[in-house]
Amino acid sequence: MLRDLHRVLSAYWQQFLYVLPKLALALVLLLAAVFIANRLSRVLGTRLRKRAHDPLLADFLTGISRWVFLLLGLLLAMQVVGLSGVVTGMLGAAGLSAFVVGFAFKDIAENFLAGVILAFNRPFHLDDTVQIRDQTGHVEALNLRTTVIRTFDGKHVFLPNSIVLKEPLINFTRSGDLRQDFLISVDYGPEGRYEQVRDLAMDFLRTQPEVQQQAPRAPYLVLEKSGATTADIRVYFWSSSEEYRRGALETKSELMQRIKNLLIDKSYSPPSLTQ
Repeated sequence: MLRDLHRVLSAYWQQFLYVLPKLALALVLLLAAVFIANRLSRVLGTRLRKRAHDPLLADFLTGISRWVFLLLGLLLAMQVVGLSGVVTGMLGAAGLSAFVVGFAFKDIAENFLAGVILAFNRPFHLDDTVQIRDQTGHVEALNLRTTVIRTFDGKHVFLPNSIVLKEPLINFTRSGDLRQDFLISVDYGPEGRYEQVRDLAMDFLRTQPEVQQQAPRAPYLVLEKSGATTADIRVYFWSSSEEYRRGALETKSELMQRIKNLLIDKSYSPPSLTQ
């Protein structure tokens, strides 16, 4: 029994010594592939960023190139060791395993292809403010599988690329301009008139540097409801949206507060302002 065990171990040892040079060569090839992949993808990324207007596309293509080089190196190393045929045979023989593997990689392949479409279609750029489902924030990265969004409260949301591609996407900053509105409910009293409040609000909007004045983006008012001494006036204005929080949200808040103070200074009852 000991003699049989010794013979088996000796046979395994001889096989290991026979395969050892191939393993060493495969390891060297794999390390070389990692080095070359990192180096070439870095060089390619630098050139793409210089020529491409959108760094998002350059970063995505750089990530793809790195994984392609690594995969080629891994396949070459497996070929040297002689494992490529073994792996192919195992997957071909095990139908259930092939089904499970294929099902597991279906999501990865779908998100990867969606990422490729997003990279070339470019519905957003880096730092654009977008809304996907109930998530709103700045686009930070487009990876091979996910799109990274940083919300206004500092959270990082990783959305699968397939969801980003299929769901309605609202881009607040793509054009650089955004129209906003708010409602003024004012009581101008028995001695006042709606036209006075309207002219006062329009004169105010024309003096605000944040509000665009050129047609077709000039501010305007719409009378939504009128009573004997009251009026509900909807204010529409355009402002910059390149930095969404400052250019849109804070600008709207400041305009609402200023126009409220103006009406109070002109002896009108404190108006009600709603979005």
